[in-house]
Amino acid sequence: MFRPEEMVKLEVITLNRYKDELLTYLHEAGLVEIRELDVKVAQRDAPNEYYRKAASYSITISRIVDFLKAHKKTSGGGLKGFFFPKERARRTYHYEGVEKLIKDVEEFLSKVEPEIKALESQMNALQSEIERINESIEVLETLSPLNLDVRYLRHSGLVKVTVGTLDRTRLKPLIEDLKGVTEGKFALVTKDSGEKVLLVIATLSRYQDKVNSVLAKHSFEKIEVPGGEGTPAELLREYRRKLDAKLRELDEIRKEEESLAEKYYDDVVFYKELLDNERDKASVLPMLARTNMTFALTGWLPRMDVPKVLEGIKDVTEGKAYINVREPTEAELDEIPIKLKNPKWVRPFEMITEMYGVPKYNEIDPTLIIAFTYSFFFGFMLTDFMYGLIIGVIAALLVKGHRKFNDGTYKFAYTLLWSSFFTMLMGALFGSYFGNAGDILLQHITGNSNAQFPRIADPLKQPMTVLMMALAIGLAHLFTGYATGFVVKWKNGDVKGAVFEQLPWMLIIIAVALLATKNTSMTMLAKVIFGAGLVLFVVGEIVSNGGLAALMLISDFFGFVGNWLSYARLMALALATSGIALVINILAEMVWGIKVSVVPIGIVVGLIIFFGGQLFSVAINALGAFVHSLRLHYVEFFGTFYSGDGKPFTPFKSKREVSKLELKADGGA
Repeated sequence: MFRPEEMVKLEVITLNRYKDELLTYLHEAGLVEIRELDVKVAQRDAPNEYYRKAASYSITISRIVDFLKAHKKTSGGGLKGFFFPKERARRTYHYEGVEKLIKDVEEFLSKVEPEIKALESQMNALQSEIERINESIEVLETLSPLNLDVRYLRHSGLVKVTVGTLDRTRLKPLIEDLKGVTEGKFALVTKDSGEKVLLVIATLSRYQDKVNSVLAKHSFEKIEVPGGEGTPAELLREYRRKLDAKLRELDEIRKEEESLAEKYYDDVVFYKELLDNERDKASVLPMLARTNMTFALTGWLPRMDVPKVLEGIKDVTEGKAYINVREPTEAELDEIPIKLKNPKWVRPFEMITEMYGVPKYNEIDPTLIIAFTYSFFFGFMLTDFMYGLIIGVIAALLVKGHRKFNDGTYKFAYTLLWSSFFTMLMGALFGSYFGNAGDILLQHITGNSNAQFPRIADPLKQPMTVLMMALAIGLAHLFTGYATGFVVKWKNGDVKGAVFEQLPWMLIIIAVALLATKNTSMTMLAKVIFGAGLVLFVVGEIVSNGGLAALMLISDFFGFVGNWLSYARLMALALATSGIALVINILAEMVWGIKVSVVPIGIVVGLIIFFGGQLFSVAINALGAFVHSLRLHYVEFFGTFYSGDGKPFTPFKSKREVSKLELKADGGA
């Protein structure tokens, strides 16, 4: 708690014949972060032909997955699927090495890929044919005003026939130009076609090049006449019959695709996951060093996992391995990966810490503090009992449904669940139940127009009281940050930083708190403490900044004041929540008594305004509370002590959703 997991360095040298099995064990265990070896007497390792094939087949099978997924019947989903998603069934694969896996994949693909390719090719050809028929139908609809056999529109012997459309304004100039280039030897049929004119132009073939130049000059849009015989209207019916037949074929092929997806989709996803994990394993090979007989790897792992990893390595290598586990050196402090260590009930809040950045190995992990302060700030900003209840119910359902996955949704919902408790608490303290709707209901029930729920303050009527509370909370939060920074710097041997960077603000905050009590007996003590803090602050600025001390002194002091005043957003958002809820209640009251004849339509409209408006208010104000609570931690609070410059622990770990490996060590083949 407050400190990351203790990490140790692992170094292993063993025989090449154990490489695949050892990497597979480490990959499935997911406890070691493998790092690149810095060696000069050995060469880098590289993926062999089977790992290269795994990468190639992974791409092939990914394309098949996409094809089958597009035609797979979906089931479930909706709200129930969102709140309570089902776990995907896992199949066991008896792992005997990457070579055996590649053979299994090749055997599977040899059966599946030809079927899919044949159906895919058939589908593409049919879709192309349907597209061509649709284009022909569109052309025939354009030609439908012409009562001519389309054979004449395709004539290209001694007489050349051209069909197309032209802007109405260009028709006369076009005719004049055609007369010039054909010596008047052309025939023209025109039909109105909206803003354009449909033209059929017949000329002698020897004039065609000149005619084409004239047509291009006037932006004539040529139409390719579809094949067939009869008038456009007659041919249109024939093409529509063709289209219906092709669409029926398409439906049949889609049924075949659905059948194929039902038959192979789970298998394809299974093999894809196996191959993807082999690709991931291959990615660490260049980090290893090897000789003709041996290979070496190094990495970091939590101290608590050392016995399990050592036992696994010895089992895989049959004891034929050099293993060294050592403490990190001072020079390696910045290289140590960080794995956060918190009680189970706090771990979901690690997501908030990690969004900013994990601590360095010699820093404090602030997650436990954030679990309380973030939730409290969220509740203070939203400050409505009913809003908290709504968020709490939704969050509780998500937590229950996603607990088994421990995914991002679960972690986010868990933080919201905590925040909802504080929201309900602050709502009760401020007497807010859908804004002033609780008071209105209480007044109707009791018949007392002055009745209201008990509260410590009303944000709308007593904003200054709420502001003072917000600023007091801000001082306490900043003091916690500076005190934490003082402890960290002192323990890390940075006494100068602790005394001149952290302690001055701690003393100034204590002095301000004493002055705020307005106790005359404390005034002199507060002034002494404030003076001591100010002196340390000035000395620290001079020591740190030299000639720029005066400028930095002003900047840093007012920076502190700005950070403190930033906590006024607690009051501002609480005020906004109450204000929006009040407006919604007023609008609902305004329409409540409206009647159409004897029908009380105002009640229906009022309920829609009330519940719709309050749900909108919950969403928009919860978003504001989420963002601004993060800001108070990331900018104001973390700025007092936290860098977040650590490197997250990223173990060499398999990703398993639909597969499970059974290794030889597990009793497999």
